[in-house]
Amino acid sequence: MDELSEWKKQQRKQLISARESIPEKSHMEWSQAISSFLTQELPKPQKMIIGIYCPFRGEYDPRLITQYLTQHGATLALPEIIAKDKPLRFREWLPDTPMKNGAYGIPIPVGTKIVRLDAVIIPMVGFDQQGYRLGYGSGFFDRTLDSYQRQPLSIGVAFEIQRLDNIYPQPHDISMHYVVTEAGSFQTKSY
Repeated sequence: MDELSEWKKQQRKQLISARESIPEKSHMEWSQAISSFLTQELPKPQKMIIGIYCPFRGEYDPRLITQYLTQHGATLALPEIIAKDKPLRFREWLPDTPMKNGAYGIPIPVGTKIVRLDAVIIPMVGFDQQGYRLGYGSGFFDRTLDSYQRQPLSIGVAFEIQRLDNIYPQPHDISMHYVVTEAGSFQTKSY
């Protein structure tokens, strides 16, 4: 294993551990702040198909803003892992949609329509100032973004304790348009 791969592996371990150790009260306060900033970055979601995710291992829970998004006309979708080294497939989702456990035990919608995204909220294990994200290492989100002719609006979410100076992006890594934390949001590239 090369040095960069080992460094990323160690960073993942430390950052996930730190995120899972956030006290419940702080996690809720930070999550509410992220939700508020997300509504500013998605002020007019009507007619948009927006990908979210089911939280995993202490991630920000985007379901906190689902009511805002659906009341403003957005269609929501959750990712489904089809196979290793393939882009994610997104299926329409509402809070009452029947679910089943997918890969890694993460819930996925049962039998709903497969959709193409206009925007996607993406969890980050770590991130840097350029909007590059450190994920879990499987590359699903990068492959998904790369599969679009025009990349959907990508908004990476994380807590400030997950900020890194540099994640040393590789040619296959795709930066987010925006990064949102409990401290605010910043644009990293134009959309």
